[in-house]
Amino acid sequence: MTAAEQAALKADFRRDGYAVARGFMDKAEVADINRHIDALIDRLPDLEERTAFYEVPGDPETIMRLQNFGRYDRDLQDIYESDRLVGLAADLLDDAAVPTVLQWFAKPPRVGKVTPPHQDGFYFKLEPSEALTFWIALDAVDRDNGCIRYLPGSHLRGYRPHAMSNVMGFSRGVTDYGKADRAAEQAIIACPGDLVIHHCMIVHRADPNRSDRWRRALGLVYYAGRARVTERSEAYVEELIRKWVAEGRA
Repeated sequence: MTAAEQAALKADFRRDGYAVARGFMDKAEVADINRHIDALIDRLPDLEERTAFYEVPGDPETIMRLQNFGRYDRDLQDIYESDRLVGLAADLLDDAAVPTVLQWFAKPPRVGKVTPPHQDGFYFKLEPSEALTFWIALDAVDRDNGCIRYLPGSHLRGYRPHAMSNVMGFSRGVTDYGKADRAAEQAIIACPGDLVIHHCMIVHRADPNRSDRWRRALGLVYYAGRARVTERSEAYVEELIRKWVAEGRA
């Protein structure tokens, strides 16, 4: 990425709360990440219980999330902590970028559920609420298999009200998301290797996967160095994971 391209990316990010770097990773890099993820999935019986989550309890064909897997795959952790990504995150945040959460997201064919409108910062519970997510597409992503839809500029307008959503993996959703919001949202069509970036305060959502294709992506969260996690966040996450385990989804 040239200096001019990065400057344009940062301008988009500041104005809209999201930005897209097309072709950020090449086909070989994407294929390598997919090989590593497939190897992790093969190893799941030997990994920690809370590493994988499923749309349908007990059905390995409906895996929808992997988390905390950097300890099992140093190569993926190295990508996450690379100067290439950390440096870009730091530039966008105007601060040190702290690698915090490494995840793999999927919407399995036909069963991948809706992602309700939400703001990541509502889950992160940061003071100040300054963080971003790098979302690297590992499949072709379009309207049929559940592309991300952003509400441009919503990162500048504070938190929207959230309530329980009963959606696995996204337990809270915006309660007042209406027709005007849907008319203003922007759908992000992505190719494998595209890097989609969003601020933790932007409102975003995704439709279910109605296609016969997977929608997989690597999610990398970086907190700004000035941001601090509240105790409320840690208790909330622990309560949520206990719920998923009790439901047989983890």
